[in-house]
Amino acid sequence: MPISKKRLEEIAAIPDSEIDYSDIAELGPEFWKNARVIFPKPKKAVTIRIDGDVLDWFRKGGKGYQSRINAVLRSYMESLETEGR
Repeated sequence: MPISKKRLEEIAAIPDSEIDYSDIAELGPEFWKNARVIFPKPKKAVTIRIDGDVLDWFRKGGKGYQSRINAVLRSYMESLETEGR
């Protein structure tokens, strides 16, 4: 479920001094020693026919609907791969 604009504004208004970071482990030099930047794979532009109601449903979620469609398709693909298909 997308977060509302009002809630994002409320969160942005919280001063850093009021944020509780106690449950987050500190990242020391060991972590950064092995860290590396991984860039996302470039997307390919394609033309695909999708039922109107399906497309409308994804678009209702707002910006990023194409990425959500991709995530659903990836999840389906990966589920079939784990079944050995």
